[in-house]
Amino acid sequence: MADPVHHGAVPGPGLLLSLEGGEGAGKSTVLGALRARLEARGHLVLSTREPGGTPAGEAIRELLLDPAQALRPQAELLLMFAARAQLVEAVVEPALARGEVVLSDRFTDASFAYQGGGRGLPMAVIAELERVFVRRSPDFTLLLDLDVELGLARARARGGPADRIESEQRAFFERVRAAYRARAQAEPERIVVIDARPSAEAVAAAACAALEAFLDRRGAPA
Repeated sequence: MADPVHHGAVPGPGLLLSLEGGEGAGKSTVLGALRARLEARGHLVLSTREPGGTPAGEAIRELLLDPAQALRPQAELLLMFAARAQLVEAVVEPALARGEVVLSDRFTDASFAYQGGGRGLPMAVIAELERVFVRRSPDFTLLLDLDVELGLARARARGGPADRIESEQRAFFERVRAAYRARAQAEPERIVVIDARPSAEAVAAAACAALEAFLDRRGAPA
């Protein structure tokens, strides 16, 4: 996925929407449902992901997820922001200026959760990197929340080798989940928590309902 993917035909108001969640939360199914719902409302949707979304970002993604790499937490954080800065400048801001809706599989909340909560790096440092190099938060974020043990079991059931992040211990993912939940509690108007325990279809339906409510509040095209 070296380049972002456009869907739909009719521009709507420029919005940055993100989907967050831990391992095994089912983001792929939900992303597809959200994209379809946005298109049905007449939006031109640009889908992207973090880390990645640009050729440079995808190269950084490979490095970050390579289990053979022994990256220090500080290096991991800076690589994440390098990929994010490239994505924002090359993809996100131009799309928003064109009036498109950017639907991102993770955004800066993930750094607060994984590098802040999981790795224990200072949240203030992450916030400063966000301020200088990203300069914005998503307009709306859905957080798929799931018990860590269940999420890891689902991830293992998918098969295939674990990447560098997926290979972490349960305690790491517990800290990630706690950091995500803390951010949702601190920003309830922006971050809506979705229970990811039910079936993929039920979770997608709940996420779409939350998206619809947000768009209706914003007065976005129906």
